[in-house]
Amino acid sequence: MAEVKKENWFKRTWGRVRKYFRELRSELKKVVWPTPKQVAKNALVVVACVVVFGVFIWLFDFVAQTGITALINLF
Repeated sequence: MAEVKKENWFKRTWGRVRKYFRELRSELKKVVWPTPKQVAKNALVVVACVVVFGVFIWLFDFVAQTGITALINLF
């Protein structure tokens, strides 16, 4: 029975790397990229949400600090 010689490690690995990038390129062609207008709109929504939640957390912290200070001064 004849021995079947395997490809060397470098050829196998290089083949896998080439296949990966070839498939990556084909998948990236399928992506629907947002327009700059959509990106700006989404960024504004994110900034607005961060500001609203930041104010909410700041108010909660202020009320909690005031309450704890009042309890400590009470006793």
